[in-house]
Amino acid sequence: MSVDIAGFITDLKEHAADHGFHVHDERHFVETYSLRQSWEIDAHPEAGCGGPIDLHLALDVDPWVLLSLRERLEKMEDSFEEPEDEYHLDLYFNWAVPPLHNPPDLLVLATDMAGMGGTVLPIEVSAIDSYASVTDAAERRLMIQGKSSVSLVDVLMRREQLCDVLDTSREVSEYLLEEVSGWMELPN
Repeated sequence: MSVDIAGFITDLKEHAADHGFHVHDERHFVETYSLRQSWEIDAHPEAGCGGPIDLHLALDVDPWVLLSLRERLEKMEDSFEEPEDEYHLDLYFNWAVPPLHNPPDLLVLATDMAGMGGTVLPIEVSAIDSYASVTDAAERRLMIQGKSSVSLVDVLMRREQLCDVLDTSREVSEYLLEEVSGWMELPN
């Protein structure tokens, strides 16, 4: 018995579509030296088709976690028990927001995001001001990232659904979609 990560990603894309997202792209990277993998999915909320908000999901696959679970399963070969729920992978939610001319107050935005994400999807908000040249005004870019944990035992037992996490990420996406037009306006 082994964990089907590719099958989990396929199910995740279908599940994201069921929770109000359009899925546009999928990528799979393998680092040849460490065999660490990353599965990435590009999506956006249905309400924002053609809009400025995109969501990038990334499953970080640590090979040591997979090997540890596989070793545990081999030891339990004749047992009908399920392994302990201590094998987890990180699933990141990164929202892409265009450069902003009228950016929000970061503390207020971080507080709003924390209220929406709660413990289901803790969200971090940060910003970078960049200058194309010394005489240009600063261009502010927001970085908004949520993080969830995927239990490999639940994936193995086909229990991992992520409904609450996907609903929360859609709520965050729709909030950003409503607010971003005001943030992109040039100040008077």
